[in-house]
Amino acid sequence: MLADAIIEYQQRVDAQLKQHLSGLDDHAATLKAAMTHGALIGGKRIRPFLVYSVGTMLNVPLHKLDACAAAIECIHAYSLIHDDLPAMDDDHLRRGQPTVHIAFDEASAILAGDALQTLAFDILSQPIEGLTAQQQLKLVATLAKASGYQGMCGGQAIDLASEGKRIDLATLTRLHNKKTGALIRCAVEMALICTDASDKDSAAMLEYADAIGLAFQVQDDILDITATTEELGKPQGSDTQSDKSTFPQLLGLEGAQETAQQLVEDALSALKTLPYNSQLIADFARYIIERRV
Repeated sequence: MLADAIIEYQQRVDAQLKQHLSGLDDHAATLKAAMTHGALIGGKRIRPFLVYSVGTMLNVPLHKLDACAAAIECIHAYSLIHDDLPAMDDDHLRRGQPTVHIAFDEASAILAGDALQTLAFDILSQPIEGLTAQQQLKLVATLAKASGYQGMCGGQAIDLASEGKRIDLATLTRLHNKKTGALIRCAVEMALICTDASDKDSAAMLEYADAIGLAFQVQDDILDITATTEELGKPQGSDTQSDKSTFPQLLGLEGAQETAQQLVEDALSALKTLPYNSQLIADFARYIIERRV
């Protein structure tokens, strides 16, 4: 069931992204191609999956969730394009394919990231059937906060400033709650905005989101050590080569694995309080630390 849902939602958000990108005119054809390369290079589509699966659990029709799923994936794609730049992580491979600045050039990669970021908010600002203007404004504000200084960008800045240094566990956790966790939490929060879940149920869902967001990053750190370059689609051991602080570095590999498992247990505990069928997102929480890519 989970595997089928992941594929279904991957295909759905990819169709949405293709529609939005193909709808752009060709006055800057190279930029459009770079945006398309960065957005459609592949990937797990974790954030759109959460938008769709949480929304479906809350009885939100899929068409009301399409804009949220496409917008958050545009933000994620832009972040990866910029992360791969020489000034950041300087990666040449992403999901087994050349990164945007390698396939095109650095200037095109910077502009592609910028344009995907603004496309996200363009998508959310268009009328969405079944949502009020107040709901859409809240969606825009939520994604902006998760993407910017208070979220992903702020976390990336801490990450860059921490290279070559030994930071403590609290700082590493705060870093990744922003850099990785903020957009994962945002995906769940956007689904909640599209419905009328109670404050109690919303709090439980956000507790789930925070736990799996951190678990996702812990597993990424583990895979950087244990997976192959072929499995990762990028060079194995890149975090070590960049002299970054990681959970296995601070806790040991076994300690990091235990932490990831505990975070998943925390996520599952939060779901037990919900009056919905949460089996799919419970299975997804387990998948977070069982995946090899």
